[in-house]
Amino acid sequence: MQTPPWFDSDRLRGRLFEKGDLKYVILQLLSERPAHGYEVIRALEERFGGMYTPSAGAVYPTLQMLEDMGYVTSEQQDGKRVYSITDEGRRFLEEQKEVVEGIRQRTSSWWNPRLRNEFHEMKHELQDFARMMRHRGRHYTDPETIHRIREVMGRARREIDEILREQKPAAEDEGAAKTSDTI
Repeated sequence: MQTPPWFDSDRLRGRLFEKGDLKYVILQLLSERPAHGYEVIRALEERFGGMYTPSAGAVYPTLQMLEDMGYVTSEQQDGKRVYSITDEGRRFLEEQKEVVEGIRQRTSSWWNPRLRNEFHEMKHELQDFARMMRHRGRHYTDPETIHRIREVMGRARREIDEILREQKPAAEDEGAAKTSDTI
């Protein structure tokens, strides 16, 4: 079962992709249109509704690697290095379509416009809760206070579990909105 994006701790810390996935995502973006590195970063940020922004330290070395592999070319335009996918890069992307589809399915809820804002808000709620417990919770050593907090958390977990049991996961829901075919 796929971990929901609002509770995947790696993804909450900013790790959306598995090792090696970024090259496929960047190639997919470049198959749509040429771009310079900053445009790749912004396109991914936009595609994931601000929930994920790759670092320049991840994007630029990946672009260089793709160029070294012959999957992209680059040229200077207006003082910026603009990258374009090559025919070899398109073939590679086509050969790896199962991998690309797996990435798209694994990350699709991150850019589903119907869910993006709610995920974003849930992420912030969870982060705020963790921050509050880290900063304020450590000062409370009274067993009764800790017990009351644990009871509230237990009730919240049970209520959320009931809500989740009421609905089919999106992948099983025939009426679920279709997401983009591209990463």
